[in-house]
This record gives sequence, C-alpha cells and structure tokens, in this order.
Amino acid sequence: MPSTVIRSFAYRPETAELEVLFTTGRRYVYREVPAEAAEALRGSFAKGRHFNARIRGRYPFVEVEGDPG
Repeated sequence: MPSTVIRSFAYRPETAELEVLFTTGRRYVYREVPAEAAEALRGSFAKGRHFNARIRGRYPFVEVEGDPG
C-alpha cells in the first residue's frame, strides 16, 4: 500500500543503513538498522505506521540534504 508519509526507502545491508525519503521531501539515513527491521518495513501494510512504531526513535539517524545521487 502506498504511504502518505513515506515516499520511498532503501536498505543498504553492507552498512546497515536505512534511507527514508518522506513525502515532505526530507531524507534521513537511519544507522545500525538490522536487516530484519528493514524487511519488516518492506512487508508492512501501513509503512508510515510501522516506521513510527518500530524505527523512529530506535536507531541513530542523520538528515541528508541535497540530491541523493
């Protein structure tokens, strides 16, 4: 199901980083995210709700500015 909060996300298993682009245009990289947590987000029906309950506030993060390329 499309999320009204999360536009897209990508997981990098080699660094355990989850990059999340929100519909606001803000982009964050969450660090130390286990692969199981990223897979659970991918498989969740309500991505925004799952993110808020299981990712936000649990892992260190930084906001990324500019073009992701």
